[in-house]
Amino acid sequence: MGLRDKLREVVRIKESPQRIALAFAVGVFLGMSPLVGLHTIMGIAAAYAFRFNKFVTMVGVYVTNPWTIVPIYTFTTWLGARLLGIDQVLPDIDWNKLTFSSFFTEMQHLLWPFFFGTTLVSIISAVAGYFLIFHAVVRSRR
Repeated sequence: MGLRDKLREVVRIKESPQRIALAFAVGVFLGMSPLVGLHTIMGIAAAYAFRFNKFVTMVGVYVTNPWTIVPIYTFTTWLGARLLGIDQVLPDIDWNKLTFSSFFTEMQHLLWPFFFGTTLVSIISAVAGYFLIFHAVVRSRR
């Protein structure tokens, strides 16, 4: 079942358009959040805590997936760096002497831009997702 099929199922859910759109938006926010590896757990927890439709919330979470997460995180880190005034995003690295631990030391300056950029894009994407799904549900019910 592809994303289009899942979105078709989302608009057929028998709940109010607002609840469906909110469940989807929360899922998108969590799926794009900087808390790598916790997206699924957070989506399930949010669905239970707010009594959202679990399917709708998880479709929102899985807008990001192994194929999309690398470009999304790359863009959001770059955006965060730009907005925070960091000109040199990638440091000069001696690739011949690079180790696992030195890689994290070299990239440590990108943690704040990563968190800032992903949080900002998560919020924008969640708001956009809310309105897109809300209008899709309303339109499909006409």
